[in-house]
Amino acid sequence: MNHETDPAEPVAEINDLCVEVDGRTIVDGLRLRVLPGRVTALVGASGSGKTTTGLALLGEYPAGARVTGEVRRPGDGPVGYVPQHPAAVLNPARRVSALLDDIARPHVRHLPRTERRGAARELVLRAMADARLPDAVDLLRRYPHQLSGGQQQRVVLAQALLLGARVIVTDEPTTGQDVLTRSGIVDRLAAVAARGVAVVLLSHDLDVVRALADDVLVLRAGRVVESGPVRRVWEAPRHEWTRRLLDARRTASPEEAPAGTGQPVLEVRDMTAVHEGGTPVLSLSRLALHRGECLAVVGRSGSGKTTLARCLAGLHRDHDGEILLDGTALPRSLRHRSRAQLAAVQYVFQDSRAAFDEHRPVLAQVARTAVRLRGTDQESATAEARTTLARLGLADELTRRPGELSGGELQRAALARALLARPRVLICDEITSGLDTVTRRGLLDLLTTLVRDHADLALVLITHDLDTAALAHRIAVLDAGELVEHGPARRVLTEPRHPLTVALRETIARPGTYTRA
Repeated sequence: MNHETDPAEPVAEINDLCVEVDGRTIVDGLRLRVLPGRVTALVGASGSGKTTTGLALLGEYPAGARVTGEVRRPGDGPVGYVPQHPAAVLNPARRVSALLDDIARPHVRHLPRTERRGAARELVLRAMADARLPDAVDLLRRYPHQLSGGQQQRVVLAQALLLGARVIVTDEPTTGQDVLTRSGIVDRLAAVAARGVAVVLLSHDLDVVRALADDVLVLRAGRVVESGPVRRVWEAPRHEWTRRLLDARRTASPEEAPAGTGQPVLEVRDMTAVHEGGTPVLSLSRLALHRGECLAVVGRSGSGKTTLARCLAGLHRDHDGEILLDGTALPRSLRHRSRAQLAAVQYVFQDSRAAFDEHRPVLAQVARTAVRLRGTDQESATAEARTTLARLGLADELTRRPGELSGGELQRAALARALLARPRVLICDEITSGLDTVTRRGLLDLLTTLVRDHADLALVLITHDLDTAALAHRIAVLDAGELVEHGPARRVLTEPRHPLTVALRETIARPGTYTRA
C-alpha cells in the first residue's frame, strides 16, 4: 500500500527531539510524523538513535537522559511495542498462555462471567495465528526459554496485537527469523496498517523495509540524513551513508570447503534432545566439524538450530548421544566441564544484552574471560581485552556499561569476550540478525578472517539467513529437528535438494523478496 498523499492527521508526532546521556548526543533534532495506516521505517547503523526514537513514542528514555523537544502520543489508545530482544520482556516463570491471557482478559470483561474464559482464549489464539505462531496449543504450555528466538519475537508481537494499539513500534520484528517467516510478518504488519493502525518500523533488514514501509528515515549519529518515500530513497539515494547501507547488502560467494580429513575437532553422534516434559526437538545421527572450517546451521525458526548450539556448549543437558571434542566426550552440562573444555567451546548468544552484567564495565567483563578460563593475570588480560575490543571497533566504549552500548556494539563485545578464551570451537547464534548492513558486513568479514587466519579455530554459524550462511564452507539445514540437507555451501545454495532449502533459496533470490497485500 503506497499512498501518494497523506491527508490524515498524525496519531503521534515528534518535533526537534534531542536526547543526551552523560554529555553524549543520542538523538539530535529529530522530527517524525506517524500517520494512521502507514508504515514509517527508521533505518541506520547500530547506535544511530532508532530505538531511542521509538521508545520516545512510549515516553521512555535512557536512565539519566537529558531530553528536549516535543513528543505527542495518541490520547485514546496505548502504544504497542515489540522489542528487539523479546526474552527481556517475557516473564521466564510464566507460561505463554498466562502471558497472553493477562492481556486478553480486559477485552472480555463486558461478557457474562461464564463466557469470559472461552472468549479470552479465542482472542489469544487469533493473535497467535496473526503473529504466525503455528501449533498454538503446544506453544501455550511452554515457558519462554523453551521457545526459539523467532518464536519469542512472535509471542511479543501477539501481545502487541492483543493490546489494540493505534500505534505499534516494532524494533527489529524480523530479527532471528527465517525468510519464509519474515514474509509472514510483512503480511501481518501490512494487514495491521490496512486497518488504520500506524506502524513505526525500526529495522536493519532493508529488504523488509523496502517491501513494507511507505516512508523511510535514514539516521546517522542521531540525525536524519535522508527521508522520503521508500521507493525513491531506495532507487535514487541522495546521501552517501544511504548508498553505503544499500551497497553493503551484497554478500560474498561461498568458499570451497577444506579437505576435512583427520579427526574432527567437534563431532555429534546419535543425539536426541528434548524439552521439559520429554518433547523431542532435535535428532541427529552424526554431524562433524573440522579445524579451519565454518559450518552454517540454517532452518526456520523453531527448527532446532539454537537447541543444537546449546547442546554443544553444555547449556542444554537433556539429550542422549555424544558430543566429542578432539575425540573425547564432553560432559552434557557445562557445570561438569573442565576449565580447558569451557575455553575450547565458546558460545556467542543472539541476545547479547542478557549475557552481560549490566552493572560492570564491558572491558572488565571481557578481560574476565582470560583470567577465569586461561589463568591470565589481570593486567595482561585487560591489555588483551583492550586490543581485541579495539579490533572490533569498540575502542571508545571500553569503560561503558552494557546499557550504554547499542545492540550491535554489545554483540561485538560479546564476540570479543568469547575470543579471549582462545576457543577451538566458536558458536555464533544469530549474531548478525539484529545488525545494520554495514556492521553486519564488517562482522561477517571478521569471522571469515578469523577462520582463515587461525588454523585451529572452527566456527559454527547458527543462522536463519542463507545470505549469511554463504560465507560458510558447509551448510546443514534443519527442519522440525531433523537434518534434511547437508553439503558444501556452494552446492546447497545453487542446487538445493530438499523442498525447504529450495523454498528458502527461492524466497531470497526473487527481486522484491517480500510483498505486501
